[in-house]
Amino acid sequence: MTDLAGVFADRRRGPQAGLLLVVLAVAALAVAAFAADDRLRVGAVIVGLTFVALVFVGRGLNGLKMLDKRRLDRRLVQMTGQDTTPSFTTDSLGQIRFQNPAARERFGGVEGTTLIAVLGEAFAAPSAVLYRLQARAAHTGAAREDVVSRRGHTRLSVHRLAEDRFLWRLEEFADRSSLGRGAETLSLPMLTANKAGVVLFSNEAMRRLLGGRPKRLDRVFASQPLRSGEEVEVIGVDGPLRAILAEVEGLAERREMFLLPLPTPAPTLQVQADFEHLPVPLLKLAPDGNLRAANAAARDQLRIDLGATPAFHDLFDGLGRPVGDWLGDVVAERKPGGAEVLTARQLGSEVFVQVTLRRIVDTGRPGVLAILQDATALKTLEAQFVQSQKMQAIGQLAGGIAHDFNNLLTAISGHCDLLLLRHTAEDPAYPDLIQIHQNANRAAALVGQLLAYSRKQTLKPERLDLEDLLSELTHLLNRLVGERISLRLSHGSGLQTIRADRRKLEQVMMNLVVNARDAMPEGGTIRIETEALCLRDDLRRDRALVPAGDYALIRVSDTGCGIPPDRLQKIFEPFYTTKKTGEGTGLGLSTVYGIIKQSGGFIFVDSTEGEGSTFQLYFPIHKGMDVEESLPKAEAKANLSMRPGEGVVLLVEDEAPVRAFASRALRMRGYTVLEAESAEEALQMLEDPRLEVDIFVTDVVMPGMDGPSWVKQALEDRPDVKVIFVSGYAEDALSEMQARIPNSVFLPKPFSLSDLAATVQGQLLH
Repeated sequence: MTDLAGVFADRRRGPQAGLLLVVLAVAALAVAAFAADDRLRVGAVIVGLTFVALVFVGRGLNGLKMLDKRRLDRRLVQMTGQDTTPSFTTDSLGQIRFQNPAARERFGGVEGTTLIAVLGEAFAAPSAVLYRLQARAAHTGAAREDVVSRRGHTRLSVHRLAEDRFLWRLEEFADRSSLGRGAETLSLPMLTANKAGVVLFSNEAMRRLLGGRPKRLDRVFASQPLRSGEEVEVIGVDGPLRAILAEVEGLAERREMFLLPLPTPAPTLQVQADFEHLPVPLLKLAPDGNLRAANAAARDQLRIDLGATPAFHDLFDGLGRPVGDWLGDVVAERKPGGAEVLTARQLGSEVFVQVTLRRIVDTGRPGVLAILQDATALKTLEAQFVQSQKMQAIGQLAGGIAHDFNNLLTAISGHCDLLLLRHTAEDPAYPDLIQIHQNANRAAALVGQLLAYSRKQTLKPERLDLEDLLSELTHLLNRLVGERISLRLSHGSGLQTIRADRRKLEQVMMNLVVNARDAMPEGGTIRIETEALCLRDDLRRDRALVPAGDYALIRVSDTGCGIPPDRLQKIFEPFYTTKKTGEGTGLGLSTVYGIIKQSGGFIFVDSTEGEGSTFQLYFPIHKGMDVEESLPKAEAKANLSMRPGEGVVLLVEDEAPVRAFASRALRMRGYTVLEAESAEEALQMLEDPRLEVDIFVTDVVMPGMDGPSWVKQALEDRPDVKVIFVSGYAEDALSEMQARIPNSVFLPKPFSLSDLAATVQGQLLH
């Protein structure tokens, strides 16, 4: 048996093929009758008789096929003729070939039409159901499915009779539920719908309420989804009205819905009292965000007047999207709720509240319960942590770029020094060289400021008497502030010495005084005060902990414009400035911060906008003796006369421009210079015992073996050789290794020609 398409093709070709065979048979016999050749005549007769035989065989097969179909039809009549269930047979395209008397009585004579057209009045979307069932029956032999119909529900079954023939049975079950057609007499409005939202039945009460027979649920209810036991809004003929929805699960995935009258809202006084006096701030919100109720704790926290009903979006902000969308997601159960930290609108942008939403049903009305918790301290701590991370990242960046930048500056300023030695002041190129030299020094100072902020600069601490230092500095500060501003210095009694870098502390005071001057364009007073302070307990302030102990306190105060509160936490950030372009780099206070922190001190600021600012500097008292008693000697070394040098210098530097400048500078001073671009090359040169070296000048950080490592190895065979370490990093990064290497000093980059020559000469004479 072929499929239905093949059968239709055979039917179309059958008469034509039979006629063609007859024509061919007649032609062959005609050829046999007129052929002169006996062999041709015999062949033509055989062919003609063969075509005749084929015609009779084809007609016989068609007759057998028609006989099989008549037998199948007779069996179907015998099987389904007395069946009270409507039955149909269809071909593979769904065209009806047979229907029993029950089907004829139920649907009328429908032979020749499709089953989809017949069942279109019985239930919705029959094509999908029939296609699904026929495909299943073609594969397994039979299939069955229950579908919702307008009379109740229908059990639709199909059996495969042949490759192109299917038997369908439709068992319709009347509605036997509690509603049935008796629902017409119910006073409660009710309807039945399928899972697709198509209304299958509505009683008289519902039709009166809606003003007609509804077709879909979205034409009945104003909001979706629908939940049993909750209040819904019904689109009535006289306008929207509210009711409680009661839903009963029906047969074949039907939804039976009843509308109940709203209960009289009468919560007990005890429930109201419990909600009002709970110590937890609570809000009850409608699905549209309007406030239904707020207890006393919530009103106090958000400053809501009794009886006021602000909307949710009027109370909170800061989610990154409308807060009403979040609330709508919770009401519709697209999200389970959760907690978010929001800004309280009525309390200012610096007050934060953690809001937790939960969907609730209150006397049938869906809504949202909001639980509030003050999150200002948590948010402030988070901001401080982020700020700390940002400051640390900037510090790491500043320290990281210093090495490479200082190498460049060493090469630029060094070769500029070499050119200046060959040019006099009368030379036309001399002013250009001076400009290059000055700008290289400015760039070096900028890198120094970044290193000061990141606390990676090289400090030379010493014992300092603040009274003497500030008194000597006052003359310079008076020239900085100008005539309109009065600078006053006063010292407290009992002030002891501190340990700090004199030059860096002077830089701190100048930066603070210059900032105070700029804050008073119309003039004013700057006060510098010192005080001996003893902290008996730890002082916690501005994310810092000042341990108990003795301190020297320096106050620098002005009567200027002050600092706004929103800028107060940012003033120590690098490149943060409120000055106009060209008036400042934004590195002044960040440099102050870095120097004080690296010196072991603390800095705090108090400011009132329009009244002035006060910076407080805490330095721990230094009671021990300095171990750097050699500092005066070091200064003497720096002032040695630059007489021709004697000795052999092994210069190890991986940066070619720096190595070229340093070797030329030392040769100009009379030294013999051996060059190596790596530690490995230097050690290979030192393997020659005839080579005499007086001093090693080496970079600290190099590819492969670093400076301290190769020097330590080389000193095992040459213990008397002096060592100078040069680096763009701070000396602190080398201090631990350098302490283990005798006769070594540190020369920070960028260095000048005279700095290098003086350091080498000082080491050789030491």
